Amino acid sequence: MEVIVSTLINGLSLGGIYAMIALGYTMVYGIAKMLNFAHGDIIMVGGYTIFVAMAVNNPLLAVLAAIIVCVILGVVIEKVAYRPLRGASPLAVLITAIGVSYLLQSLAQIIFGSAPKMVTVYEFGSVEFLGATMQVSSLVTLGVTVVVMTVLTLFVKCTRLGRAMIAVSEDRDAAQLMGINVNGIITITFAIGSSLAALAGLFYLLKAPNVSFTMGAMPGIKAFTAAVIGGIGSIPGAMLGGILLGIVESISYKIAAIAPYTDAIEFSILILILLVKPTGFLGKKRREKV
Repeated sequence: MEVIVSTLINGLSLGGIYAMIALGYTMVYGIAKMLNFAHGDIIMVGGYTIFVAMAVNNPLLAVLAAIIVCVILGVVIEKVAYRPLRGASPLAVLITAIGVSYLLQSLAQIIFGSAPKMVTVYEFGSVEFLGATMQVSSLVTLGVTVVVMTVLTLFVKCTRLGRAMIAVSEDRDAAQLMGINVNGIITITFAIGSSLAALAGLFYLLKAPNVSFTMGAMPGIKAFTAAVIGGIGSIPGAMLGGILLGIVESISYKIAAIAPYTDAIEFSILILILLVKPTGFLGKKRREKV
């Protein structure tokens, strides 16, 4: 029983991290219709910002600094790298995103070196539940992820700015004719996504307290996988996909025979789901205009 509870909690915590990252992916894709593959590396920038800011030994200040730096970085990347390609082919945008990703990794390696840096943000301790020892940080991660998803959903559905985002997502040209500042909406979307990446970086450090220049690479890819499984463009879908992927990963690591093949299992699940339901669990099929 203890093993089951521990595995489930670890899976939910890991899934919460993937969901947080996937929310950033799905927000940007849902509004801007582009895949920002540099999103995972913004997590890395947030991790290094926390590492530097923890010199003052104030976790709240370090997290706030990470959010500010990541938001600024996300906005700059959108304006400099992606906005000039707004009318370009998806392949050009994809190549640019990969280039930005490697640029951020290279800059981090030049500045901080290739060796991982240890970062202790805060010690939450642990609690006993049904005979299993659970890290409080895991519960915090899951709880904050649920709150963020709920707030984002309400923001998009119930606020004027959120409705403008929906309008840009549905028809960018029509939204512009209605007086909506499309560039401004897309910039705000990148800012929100980047702030979520900063939070994901924090939760990643709470789970594995070290940061390196490749810190965001694999979590970013897995979070993108989670977003596609749940239905990219859907906020609840990002949460569902992240939790599902986290639980699968946690269970796989507990079974010695399949632990080395965990990544392959996760990506195989993606392929199977796309074969059965190409839009993901909660994704909607869109009609393309001719």
